[in-house]
Amino acid sequence: MPETTDLRSSPIPPVIDAVVFDLGKVLLDWDPRYFYAKHFRDDTAALEHFVMHIIPPAWIGEMDAGKPAAVAIAEQQRGHPEHAALIDLWTEGWPHMLRGEIEGTAALLGELKARGLRLCALTNFSTETFPIARERCPSLALFEDIVVSGEIGLVKPDPRIYAHTNAHCRLHPQSTVFIDDMPANVAAGRAAGWHALQFTSPQALRADLAALGLLQD
Repeated sequence: MPETTDLRSSPIPPVIDAVVFDLGKVLLDWDPRYFYAKHFRDDTAALEHFVMHIIPPAWIGEMDAGKPAAVAIAEQQRGHPEHAALIDLWTEGWPHMLRGEIEGTAALLGELKARGLRLCALTNFSTETFPIARERCPSLALFEDIVVSGEIGLVKPDPRIYAHTNAHCRLHPQSTVFIDDMPANVAAGRAAGWHALQFTSPQALRADLAALGLLQD
């Protein structure tokens, strides 16, 4: 007698009803190189050293966690006095680091909204610079809620910011997709119970979302 499957005992896949987006380098085209490149006269090695070691991601993360830019700049200048003048340009240069939206991601966001999915964002962002992004990036208005790290003093991949986002945005983890470009943040999203996807390009993201049945490939 052939084996049969008892459908009553088969797990029912959860229906995904919410998508949580990271912003920087996923929806927003932001990079400090856009501003600082002109100060290095096409010396890409020197530019990379400056970005990765003088104004590194960890330093930016301190501002994303709520440290005032003036304090962070002064501390970094004391640690790297030979680069004090360039570090001092951070605040005035920040708007030039943001080129706007990544067009392909913005288009996907609109499609997901049209399909009735809930859209939220979870971003590591300074409260001092986030208003600039809000003003220049109209797709941010599509989110029903945005959790900004600087407002709560927590940054990804701290598990507490994922728990906060679940509660604040009223999310059910098993029904939520999370998109981020940083592997550590993606791993933390999975640990929080989300369907976490690593962003590499809008085209790859479309394929990933189509595989989940959220968009057409």
